[in-house]
Amino acid sequence: MMTQNNELIANLDKIHTTALGAERIRRNLCIDVDDVVGWCRQKIQDNRSSIIRKGKNWYVGADDCIITVNAHSFTVITAHKI
Repeated sequence: MMTQNNELIANLDKIHTTALGAERIRRNLCIDVDDVVGWCRQKIQDNRSSIIRKGKNWYVGADDCIITVNAHSFTVITAHKI
């Protein structure tokens, strides 16, 4: 499990999203930040976050939200409040 977590952390520089993805994340989490990808990277790196891979996606539990990242392209697909 730790090796998988290290895979996502090791590829933080590859994490990205689309313009529509960034808008969806802002709307779903009610956050007002310009750099959505940077915000997600901070949450992923946080020691308190839990990282689980299920199938083709990573699920990062951080604070009061879950961030979904595609495991192959490292695209942040969406994020939701818990």
